[in-house]
Amino acid sequence: MAGIHAQIDNGAIASYVSNVCPLGTTFHLIEVGWLECDEGFVVRGGNSSLRSTRDVSFVNKRRELVLYCVLIDHPHEGLILWETGCGKDYPEIWGPAASDVFARVRYEPKHELATAIQATGHNIKDVKKIIMGHLHLDHAGGLDQFLDRKDVEIWVHEEELKSAFWSVATGADEGVYLGHYLNPNLNWKTFDEQTLDFCQGITLHHLPGHTAGLVGMQINMQKTGTFFFVSDHCHVIENWRDGIPQGWLARDHAAWSRTTAPRELVLWPSISSSAVSPKLFSLLAMKMGEMLA
Repeated sequence: MAGIHAQIDNGAIASYVSNVCPLGTTFHLIEVGWLECDEGFVVRGGNSSLRSTRDVSFVNKRRELVLYCVLIDHPHEGLILWETGCGKDYPEIWGPAASDVFARVRYEPKHELATAIQATGHNIKDVKKIIMGHLHLDHAGGLDQFLDRKDVEIWVHEEELKSAFWSVATGADEGVYLGHYLNPNLNWKTFDEQTLDFCQGITLHHLPGHTAGLVGMQINMQKTGTFFFVSDHCHVIENWRDGIPQGWLARDHAAWSRTTAPRELVLWPSISSSAVSPKLFSLLAMKMGEMLA
């Protein structure tokens, strides 16, 4: 068993994985900003008070969260974008209440989606398809860059699209979905399967829990193995590594627990713990670029 684990650690793909990317496929991690929130949102029990410490004053622990996208250069499908970040001018668009809860703490010109894509040697105008893990404002806000792009397919699970549009129309779950980017004129594409082979080497998995229609994206690279991007299924590494459930942002804990299982792959939660600094994220992204070149 130890030998198998060593092979997987070195990039081997399990024999039962048949959907492998064609040679020439590359992908980049794109940093699109940093937010900060109370730990109670992302870790169950975070900042909880106890009777035994009722007389002890403390300041709530907060977590800095990196926002990222994945840009895939696929020989057959063209340029594919996984999620879009918060979008332009999002503190103003979100409003003061949401921006205070999820505060923008680091944002530079390089974090603009178009600029970040350009830094990889590509152009945002060349994006052919977008895969959305889910449609909350911090992941789908960047769809505002594609409102006039009917040629770009926006792929999302059917349950997520229904939930998002219903929330905007009724005001339910107010604040996490915004009509600003949930435009019916976008070229929406949906699927309702538990697992979908999106294209050669890329498989989408339905992972309800944080939202009804959240999906994760599995990429099987020929030389470097399997990578799994799980959107907000895991906010921080404790959700995955330690099995600690999500905090106040969870919608369906039972569904989340059923779809959270150990996998022998490289996992990228949607947002990192406070231990990951901007410098470390940049180094990780650079190292991954070297691995996938």
